[in-house]
Amino acid sequence: MASGFTLWFTGLSGAGKTTIAALVAPELERRGLLVEGLDGDVVRTHLSQGLGFSKEDRDANIERIGWVASRLTRAGAAVVVSAISPYDEARRKARALVEEHGAFVEVHVATPVEECMRRDVKGLYARAQSGEVPAFTGVSDPYEEPERPELRIDTTEHEPEESARLVLAKLEELGLLDEDRRRLDGGEQGAEVPALPALERET
Repeated sequence: MASGFTLWFTGLSGAGKTTIAALVAPELERRGLLVEGLDGDVVRTHLSQGLGFSKEDRDANIERIGWVASRLTRAGAAVVVSAISPYDEARRKARALVEEHGAFVEVHVATPVEECMRRDVKGLYARAQSGEVPAFTGVSDPYEEPERPELRIDTTEHEPEESARLVLAKLEELGLLDEDRRRLDGGEQGAEVPALPALERET
């Protein structure tokens, strides 16, 4: 069985993490990989139910995601994580867990906070600025940007489909989409990401 890997999208709420992940994941499946998704909001409703948004709870949430990602990576899956994961130390711990079994590819979706506020489809930034939502990343809580991510994308410069292609190109560059990882009847490597319906810009 080919070793798996974890593709970890980090960035502010509304940066476009889930949107890009939702384009990349089906393309990985089309190329013959077993894909598992771990979205931060979904994980909080199941694995991390009951955790709040203190630094300790945020770190615990990311550690749980990292542990699950490491198990799936060990089993040969391509794990696509989309989580704000604001603290550098917690991301480093997640990386260390995963790298015991496979590659960890960190993608910083580096959309400026001003653009995230402009999108604000859930109204969270407005509520945070009014004090209604305390400890909100990018407003009243810090976001520690990755110093050396494998890839950094600003979605004010790249549309979602182009961003997804950049991610796939990075995975190819790292040798994670080579022939040994694909079904014999898999699609052509390097094909463009198929067009998908518009997705809500997200968490």
